[in-house]
Amino acid sequence: MTYHLLEITRSKRVSGDPRIEPDSVAAVAVLTKRPKSARNHECEQLDCQGSNDQGFSDSSTLISSIGRDNSISCLARCSRSDYGSIASVNRNFHSLVRSGELYKERRQLGIAEHWVYFSCNVQEWEAYDPYRSRWMTLPKMPHNECFMCSDKESLAVGTELLVFGKEILSHIVLSYSILTNSWSPGVDMNAPRCLFGSASFGEKAIVAGGMDAQGRVLRSAELYNSETKRWITLPCMNKARRMCSGVFMNGKFYVIGGMASNTEVLTCGEEYDLEKGTWRVIENMSEGLNGASGAPPLVAVVENELYAAQYAGKLVRKYNIKDNTWTTLGELPERPEAVNGWGIAFRGCGERLLVIGGPRVMGGGMIELHSWIPREGPLRWNMIGSKPSGNFVYNCAVMGC
Repeated sequence: MTYHLLEITRSKRVSGDPRIEPDSVAAVAVLTKRPKSARNHECEQLDCQGSNDQGFSDSSTLISSIGRDNSISCLARCSRSDYGSIASVNRNFHSLVRSGELYKERRQLGIAEHWVYFSCNVQEWEAYDPYRSRWMTLPKMPHNECFMCSDKESLAVGTELLVFGKEILSHIVLSYSILTNSWSPGVDMNAPRCLFGSASFGEKAIVAGGMDAQGRVLRSAELYNSETKRWITLPCMNKARRMCSGVFMNGKFYVIGGMASNTEVLTCGEEYDLEKGTWRVIENMSEGLNGASGAPPLVAVVENELYAAQYAGKLVRKYNIKDNTWTTLGELPERPEAVNGWGIAFRGCGERLLVIGGPRVMGGGMIELHSWIPREGPLRWNMIGSKPSGNFVYNCAVMGC
C-alpha cells in the first residue's frame, strides 16, 4: 500500500517548484517496492499498529529499506496534496504527518506549496490548491455569536490559519491547524488588537498597528512564532495606524497605508529591518491606494515584487522600490465586483498573483479565482477556479508550506 500511494505522485509534478521532483518520489517508490511474497511475510509479522510480535515498533524506520531520515527527506519532496493519502498508510505515517516534521523538513529544503484559504460565509472557510485545482472545505468554526458578528482579520503562518476577532469586551484568536484539521483557541497577542496590518514568512509572522479594545490607534508591533506559540513585542512604528496592510519583501516587513484617525488617511509606509530592529518611514508609498471609507490597501508580493490593486480605478500597479514610484500594468479582472475595495481578495500565492471574488448575480453567488504569473509575460488574467458560493470575500490568507 505504501508503494501504491507514493507511486501516485510520480506523474503529478507541482508546477512552479522544481524542488518537488517526480524522480525523487519515484526513487522512494522503487526502494519500497518489494516482492509480493516478502510483503505477505511482513504482514504476518506486523499487526495493524505497526508492531511485531516482540512488541517492537517500526516507527523509527518508516520505509525500512532506506531508514527514517531518508524516508522523511523523500516524503518531504512529495506534494502536500498527497499527505492525506500518505497518512492513511499506517499509524506511523499518520503520526509523522500530524507531527509537522515533514513541514519542518520542507522549510529547511526550501520547498513550499501555496494554498489560498478564504471565507465567504460566517463560520465557514474554504481552501483552494492551485497545483491540483482542488477545493477543500474546512470544519466549521466553533460557534461564538459575538465573534462571528465582529470584524475579523486572518493570517496564515507555518501550518496554522489564525483568525482574529472580538468578544464583548476583549479580542480573541481562533487557530485552524492543517495537521489536525481542527479549530482550537489561539494564543493572544501581548497587546490584543484588530484592524492591523500583517504578513508571514515561514513559521513566523508580524502584525503592526491596529486598534485596541478601547478604540486607541496603535504604533506597536509583535512577532509570532508558530513553532513556539509565542508573541514577542517589537519596537514601535513611527506612526500609529489602523486599517493598514502588511507584506514581506526582500527579507523586510512593510506596513502600507492605513488611517491615523477616522478622517486622516496615511499615504506613507514603513519598513522594518528585522536584523537591525528599526523602522523607516517611506513617504507617499501608498498614495491613492486607500481612502477614508475604503478597504485597507490591496497589496501583494510575488517573487519579491510588490503589486497593488487600486480599487478606485480597478487598476493593477507595480511598485519600484528604487525610486518609490508605481507603474500601472493594466486592469483588474472584470467580473469580481467590490465596493470601495471590500469583498475581493488580492493575494500573492507562490508564483501567482490572485484576485478572488465574484460577480453580483440574482438567485445565488459564484466565487472565482483569477490568476496571473508575472514571470510569464504582460498582465493577462486567467480564471483557474470557480464554484457556487457567496461572492463577497470577508477574509483571505495564503499558506505556503
